[in-house]
Amino acid sequence: MLRHLRITVDGKPYDVVVEDVSEDAGGSLYPAPGTMAQAARAAAPVSAPAPVAAPSAGATGPASANDKLAPLGGTVLEVAVKAGDAVKAGDKVIVIEAMKMKTVVTAHKDGTVSNVAVKVGDAVESGQVLVTIA
Repeated sequence: MLRHLRITVDGKPYDVVVEDVSEDAGGSLYPAPGTMAQAARAAAPVSAPAPVAAPSAGATGPASANDKLAPLGGTVLEVAVKAGDAVKAGDKVIVIEAMKMKTVVTAHKDGTVSNVAVKVGDAVESGQVLVTIA
């Protein structure tokens, strides 16, 4: 019996199709006591999933100490600064929405914004460069 499932890993949804190869193929909701251990021993070994690449640091290359990185994946709702703006540590620079929650991303140091790497509506990943403050 094939089952279509949606799983979420690190905030990313994946649609998967799983084949149930057990004897009753899902005929009962809960397995009989003791059958899970037997099924685990009888199951064929499963290969490890392919490694997942680390989030990219954007088109500019690896992140530097001047870069403010996304603390989580989500969608950019607001960009509060532009290149050339002076900021102080703690000033709001970006607002990200993830799972209906807004996260305000603040400047990590005093300085001048030299680059804004995202725009409103962009999807961002955790660790992605948002702004550069020199």
